Amino acid sequence: MPLLAKHMQMRTPLLNAVQTLRLQTTRCPTNLFYQNRYSAAVVARFHCTSDHRCSRLPSFEAQRSNRPNTIAKIQTRALRQSSYNNSTVQSTASAPTVYSPPQTGLISYLPQSWIPYAELIRLDKPTGTYYLFFPCLFSTLLAAPLAAPMASPPEILAYSGLFFSGALIMRGAGCTINDLWDKDFDPHVTRTRFRPIARGAVTPEKAIVFTGFQLLAGLGILLQFPLQCLYYGVPSLVFVATYPLAKRVTNYPQAVLGLTFSWGAVMGFPALGVDILSNTDALLSAAALYSSCVAWTVLYDMIYAHMDIKDDAAAGIKSIALRHEHNTKTVLSGLAVTQVSLLALAGWAAGAGPIYFAGTCGSAVLSLGIMIWRVRLKDVKNCWWWFKNGCWITGGGIALGLAGEYLAQYLGYYQLEDVTKEVTVAHS
Repeated sequence: MPLLAKHMQMRTPLLNAVQTLRLQTTRCPTNLFYQNRYSAAVVARFHCTSDHRCSRLPSFEAQRSNRPNTIAKIQTRALRQSSYNNSTVQSTASAPTVYSPPQTGLISYLPQSWIPYAELIRLDKPTGTYYLFFPCLFSTLLAAPLAAPMASPPEILAYSGLFFSGALIMRGAGCTINDLWDKDFDPHVTRTRFRPIARGAVTPEKAIVFTGFQLLAGLGILLQFPLQCLYYGVPSLVFVATYPLAKRVTNYPQAVLGLTFSWGAVMGFPALGVDILSNTDALLSAAALYSSCVAWTVLYDMIYAHMDIKDDAAAGIKSIALRHEHNTKTVLSGLAVTQVSLLALAGWAAGAGPIYFAGTCGSAVLSLGIMIWRVRLKDVKNCWWWFKNGCWITGGGIALGLAGEYLAQYLGYYQLEDVTKEVTVAHS
């Protein structure tokens, strides 16, 4: 009831003032215009009837009869505010303030001394590894029909396994480098404050040594590919090292991340012996596929960045989510159109058939459209769900379309179709 009493105390002086002003203005005919304006204002403010407007100001009883739900509305408003404040306090209080080791999952079975390093490479969060692997798989499947002779399924599987191993190692190295650059920012962001370097479980010096071992392991995997892959793979380290810096100087660090994570979209061609520098069609196909993966990376990482948008703003970290906070879905739609268009160009340059365009491009249109339509950007859990599962929904659909196209060409489906058409024409 204190809120209701305060509301009435504020209303009574206003009524008295308007009544006095009306008595003064009615004695002067030239002031009738202003009189009507004040009457209209009172009607609009207190929801009076037309009778009150023509005669006199409404009494308290009349106001109460015209607005029977006033008290209920005030009480409801106060209750909502109280509930909001309580929920805010509870959510803040429920947030962990002390690090506790993982009790479930793969990391929980490791020795205690290994856990910080496993967390450093995000062993418990493999989604980033999958996102790094998919462009490698895309390029391998797209380049396979262009190889001479055409790559066999066992060869595709062998190189895909090597690419996945490389993605696991290099993604971990990238995470370690990122945490080294962000060691002064991570303690101020709720989601990252318990990372090993941020909480002091791993010193920067030990993290640098650990990064060196990871890079050596990555080099060992890269040497299992044809030597030409070494020339294409090493330059990607420049982007791996500079992405964390991009968050400090540009609103579009996701573009740099896209250049990094999409590098595998080129690697499948030299792995299968396709020289993109001497083959114009292969070069165009690889460039279009790489650019398509860059657009995809910016798209899904823009959704991911919305989980930290408030903390990033407070810490001074730049991101495309902050830059386009109020038109995010428009930007996401533009990125989706770009990605699908470049996928179509990559298939056209590689001489792909209808299975590619229906499976690869069609699945991308469907999955991206549903994701952009349904993602709730202000809901942290929903953003994480789409980031985590969108990897398989979109990436898996594209990969299945590419695999179907490869098998159709490997099994001679299109050649049989052409022969059937020639026979039909000859008989006609």
